[in-house]
Amino acid sequence: MAEKSQQLEKMPIVEHLVELRRALLRSVIAILVFFLILFPFADDIYNFIAAPIVQAIPGSNLIAIGVISPFLTPLKMSLFLAIYIAMPYLLYQLWSFTAPALYRHEKKLIMPLVISSTMLFYIGLLFSFYIVFPVIFTFLSSVGPESVDFAPDIQYYLDFILKVSFAFGVAFEVPIATILLIMFGATTAERLKKNRAYIIIGSFALGMILTPPDVISQILIAIPIWLLFEVGLFFAPFFKVRETVKQSNNKKSETQKNDWTDEAHNTMMDEVESEMNKQDDLDQK
Repeated sequence: MAEKSQQLEKMPIVEHLVELRRALLRSVIAILVFFLILFPFADDIYNFIAAPIVQAIPGSNLIAIGVISPFLTPLKMSLFLAIYIAMPYLLYQLWSFTAPALYRHEKKLIMPLVISSTMLFYIGLLFSFYIVFPVIFTFLSSVGPESVDFAPDIQYYLDFILKVSFAFGVAFEVPIATILLIMFGATTAERLKKNRAYIIIGSFALGMILTPPDVISQILIAIPIWLLFEVGLFFAPFFKVRETVKQSNNKKSETQKNDWTDEAHNTMMDEVESEMNKQDDLDQK
């Protein structure tokens, strides 16, 4: 019996691990499917991704220092592009895994949050590719000495593109993060509004870390983060705030206190009435 009870106690954890394995397996399969579809077009994809820097440096091309870089770099680009394309399905698997720990009204928010977070991630990628990268590469190609030819290696260029674009994609998730923090009781909208100045400073500090050391690119990421934070604050009141355990216990204790007060009051009134009845009996005698 003891062994059975121990197995029953361990079952929920085992079930969670099995569900996590299924979610990871489905995610990997989705990425592999998109990768196999994109692999035949790896060279064309890399030429499209290299367009911002090629346009910023007319008459110049990227170089390949490594022996197998011309083969591995487009392959790596196709793999990461497959991950980006599969992002909606990956986010859905993440939300599905966390769904058992959510309330019923929170489960209804899974699909809207998946759709909105996916759209914001893609908007961040497009914003970095069409607006930020041309500004950055034009700046970098104009600050070097005239005796130095600006011809980046394809591997270093790919690493830079992936880091910055992913950073912009994650940065554009600020409204979702703001709503979730408020909805799960980690903070409140009033507290965030009071600390708005620190958040604005943090946005510019984050822009300084994620972008090259020029004012234009820092502003290009700091202002969208700030505006998206304001969007999250605006929509946060429309979502129901989860009641924390502490708040639930406080409500229970308050209810119990009120019940005890009512019971004590009724008992006291009964005693007073009994004493008055006894006094009436004595007076009649």
